[in-house]
Amino acid sequence: MKHFLDIHKTDPADLRQIIDTALTVKKSRAGRPKGALDDDLPLKDHMVALIFEKPSTRTRVSFDVGVRQMGGQTMVLSGSDMQLGHGETIADTARVLSRYVDLIMMRTFEEDTLLEMAEYATVPVINGLTDRTHPCQIMADILTFEELNGPIKGKKVVWAGDGNNVFASFAHAAKQFEFDLVFSGPPPLDPEASLDGLYSIERNPQTAVEGADLVVTDTWVSMHDPQSARERRHNQLRGYQVNKKLMDHAKPDALFMHCLPAHRDDEATSEVMDGPNSVIFDEAENRLHAQKAVMRWCLEG
Repeated sequence: MKHFLDIHKTDPADLRQIIDTALTVKKSRAGRPKGALDDDLPLKDHMVALIFEKPSTRTRVSFDVGVRQMGGQTMVLSGSDMQLGHGETIADTARVLSRYVDLIMMRTFEEDTLLEMAEYATVPVINGLTDRTHPCQIMADILTFEELNGPIKGKKVVWAGDGNNVFASFAHAAKQFEFDLVFSGPPPLDPEASLDGLYSIERNPQTAVEGADLVVTDTWVSMHDPQSARERRHNQLRGYQVNKKLMDHAKPDALFMHCLPAHRDDEATSEVMDGPNSVIFDEAENRLHAQKAVMRWCLEG
């Protein structure tokens, strides 16, 4: 059983295979309508369950389109449809779903929910996001960087802002893909201790981005944060905004990424997001191609 639960739980050779497959599949679709089928149909006659305890635009659309392009069908289930862990156990839900579908993608809150689903499912399970990690996003980011600037091995990646779940997957990727990762953010928002040793810290963002090949940020607030938390985070992170002045300290050809959705002119200015170094929409598109490669890998054999 090949689950895709986290980058650090996947062998580097398999991660490399996924990135290379994604690039090949993307190139093979150049110029085709979005609804056209792939040349091969690895998901023909397959049913994929897409479970969303947490709502999403990019994750839902990219997985749904990807399954269809590969010849499969999707069943989209919300948290209210399933009420995971409330009444029927997650373990029993996993066993039942495995009798109906060939693959499960799950976007949830608690990591333990995902892990229990994977433990008891008899079909592959993919992590679409948890509060701790977001591996599919970072696979898309690696794909985007390498598509535009070549191998990421040995490059300098700088994260400005909150040490959140997206940063955690970047930290896992830094080890697996062998690039240097620098965190620049306030101490109260440092990444969790389990990530220690996978990155370095530079509190001064202008110093941090010196010589950077890639600068990354993410939203400062969650849709679930109360107003008081939003104001506190803005005060903590205001000095870490990615603006033109900050990008001028990075390499001239440094890329800028943001996984979206963004609060423009908070964590990053529109000038940067729409500027020549920004690849945020390439990054968004590549969620589709990276996730198709992940699904192919999960179903191999």
